[in-house]
Formats: sequence, structure tokens, C-alpha cells
Amino acid sequence: MFDTLSQRFTKTVQNLRGKGRISEDNITDTLREVRMALLEADVALPVIKTFIDSVRVKAHGAEVAASLTPGQVFISILHSELVQLMGGMRAGFEFRAQPPYVVLLAGLQGVGKTTTAGKLAHWLIETQNKKVLLVSTDVRRPAAILQLQRLAEQVGAGFHNSQSSDDPVVIAQSALQVARNGVFDFLIIDTAGRLHVDSDLMLEMQAIEAAVSSHERLFIVDAMAGQDALNSARSFSDAMDLTGIILTKADGDARGGAALSVRQVTGKPIVFLGVGEKLDALQAFDPERMAGRILGMGDVLALVEQAQGKVDAAEAERLARKVVSGARFDFYDLKSQLEQLQSMGGLGALMDKLPAHLTKGASVPAQGANALVQQIAIINSMTHRERRKPELLDGSRRRRIAKGSGTQVQDVNRLLKQFTEMQRMMKNMKGGKLRRMLGAFQGSMPTGFPKH
Repeated sequence: MFDTLSQRFTKTVQNLRGKGRISEDNITDTLREVRMALLEADVALPVIKTFIDSVRVKAHGAEVAASLTPGQVFISILHSELVQLMGGMRAGFEFRAQPPYVVLLAGLQGVGKTTTAGKLAHWLIETQNKKVLLVSTDVRRPAAILQLQRLAEQVGAGFHNSQSSDDPVVIAQSALQVARNGVFDFLIIDTAGRLHVDSDLMLEMQAIEAAVSSHERLFIVDAMAGQDALNSARSFSDAMDLTGIILTKADGDARGGAALSVRQVTGKPIVFLGVGEKLDALQAFDPERMAGRILGMGDVLALVEQAQGKVDAAEAERLARKVVSGARFDFYDLKSQLEQLQSMGGLGALMDKLPAHLTKGASVPAQGANALVQQIAIINSMTHRERRKPELLDGSRRRRIAKGSGTQVQDVNRLLKQFTEMQRMMKNMKGGKLRRMLGAFQGSMPTGFPKH
């Protein structure tokens, strides 16, 4: 999401960097580029006008004219206005209310409400250590109730069962009582959806809200819905006092305009982003970090958080010990590194979070994530001895490995070349060099490292 917008904004920002002064022509040209970028991203026209007008007023202010680096100041104005456009600084939930904290999920059918309920439960359990109860009031779709029950089992949440013959309001009231009796921290209510907005849907949703007095009323919207999302957002906002928005399918090819526009239409902040199909693919939305990514500043903090969650610290320490001791880097080590890179979404996902000026000129292989799968398959086709002693890999062995992994000999040769380069790098880093590097990260070496 925001890829097109980010590309255009990044180009605009790069043109501004280092400007000795900001003139009327600079401002006009830049705002024209910004307007075109927002139009291409499918942002609603009223939203674009408000954004451009606000940036123009601040750009003409004394803070730009008086600055020694006016280009950078102009960039900071774009950044702060994008943050405001996306909802200010709220991220996640505020856990101040007396439990159970009731969360009502609303939205049209097909936007991913039920899956989002499971993801939200997983996020609360894993990152906030909360006890969560899930319930579905979608009595028209028994499959939705069964789906939510299975999701509850997968994430370790409680589930309050309901039947298609039950009244949705009674189901919600019963679940709230169970949550109180079971000392649950959170009750997440998955409401019914429709293919389009209708009065019955709104009345049912309002009745459930009146019965449970929810703390959060979150509107679920498909990030790929484009301008169609605005009409439904407006209807739900009129029918209920929404507290926030969850964008689903934000990892798709959406241009991002719906995200910016829905925020303006409802006046409510984006709280979470659904960024994949897995149950852990839900992120608390941080408008400041997202604005930085749109402007090509990257999101290094997200990269660090991702590494903390995915990288095997024990495996990293094992490899560090091995390199420090002078032991030779082999294909078992390379496979471990490739698998950890794969768990983090591949090289493309990592580069996407780095500032644009650091990745300028760099390119991800055309085969993308498939390259990692292919390289791991090649290593898996090697014998134990070949992985320990790569020098054994003559022509006939390479042909056998290529056949066994479903690849070409040139793919095997390419991996061997990369491996040789990594092996040389590891050899150069052994001993004191790696010790100093690790010391810079940790302050001191872990106990038990050999001394040279």
C-alpha cells in the first residue's frame, strides 16, 4: 500500500533536498507534484484540497524563509501534514477502562471482519498479555460463527458459542456476562455484514452497541476498495460513533487513497493495519512512521521490531562464536541465514523499510521471494558432506543438485559464487574485527567467547 504515492513523494523530496532557498516557483512546482501524486493514489478531491492548502500556508511561513536548510524544512512540513492527514498520533488501544474492554467490529461483508477479529485477539494475547473472549453475532452466516471459533482455538482465545436461531443482541449480552464472570480482559464482538449498506444492518448494529456499551467501535475497511469505501465509511460513521478504523489487505496493490480519504470522511484515526493472511499479520498503525515511509525516509524502527520477533538470537550467537573462533562458514550456516531472511519477508521487504537514499541504485532480484525458496532447495539437495565441504562440488555434483532441486546448473553456480563471497567476508571478520563489531552493539562480548 502507498507504493505509488511513496515513489512520487520520494522523487519530490529528493528534488527538494539541498535547496539553498525555497521560492514561490519551488513551492508551486512541488505542490503540483504532490497533488498529482495524491490523485494517482486515488485520494478524494476534498482531502487533496485540504492537504495542499495547509501545506501551502505553512510553506509560505517565516520558518521556511528564515531556515538555513529550507528544503529540509519543507520536507518536515510535508511529513507533519501527512501525519495529521492519517489521524494524528494515536496507535493501538488505551487500556484504561474497567475490564472487560468491549471491542465492536463493524463493516461490510467481505472486508475481512472475522479474520481481523482473530488477528486482533492474537495481537492482544501475544503483545499485551491479555485474556480475550471472541463472539460472533452474524447469525445469518453460520460459517462465520464456525470460522471465528476455529480462529479462537488457533490464537488461544476464549469463544462464546451462538446459534443461527439466536437473537444477535441476546448473543452479545450473554457474551458480555460470560466475559465478566470469566475475568476476561477483552470481549471482541464480530458483527454481521452485508454486501451493501442497508437499514436492517445499521439497526442491528446500533441495538448491539446499546446493549453492550462498547469501548471501541472499529470500522473495518478493505484498503483495496478505493473510493467505494468512502460511501460505506460515511454511512457507518453516521449510524454509530466510531472510535477508529482498521485497514485490511494493506499489503496488496492498493494505492492508499482509501486509507487517507476514509480517515478524513469519518474523522477517526486508523488504529491497525492488516498486512497479510497470517494471524500475526496485524500492526498497530503509527502515522508518523507511515508518513516517513511515504516520503522515502524508511521505517527502520519497524525493521528492528521485525528482527527482534523473527531472528533467532541463539542461532545468531552460534554463528558469531563460530566465526570468532575461525571455524569455516559452510552451507548449513548459509541455509540458516536464508531461512531467517525468509521469515522476515525476504530482501524486498527489508529494503522497503530502509530510507530511499540508502537503497538508491540497489535492486531486488526479479524472482523476489522465490529466489530464497530456490536457494534453500539447492542446499537441501546437497549431501551432508557437500554442505560441510563445498570444494567437493564439481560439475557432475552440480548437475545432480540442479536436477534434485528443480533448478538449472547456472542457478547452482550463482549460489556457489554468493557463498564464496560470504565465506571470504566471514573469514576477514574473524577474531578481533567481529569482536569489536559485536562490542559496539552490546557494549561487551557475551560470556564464553574465545579470545585471540
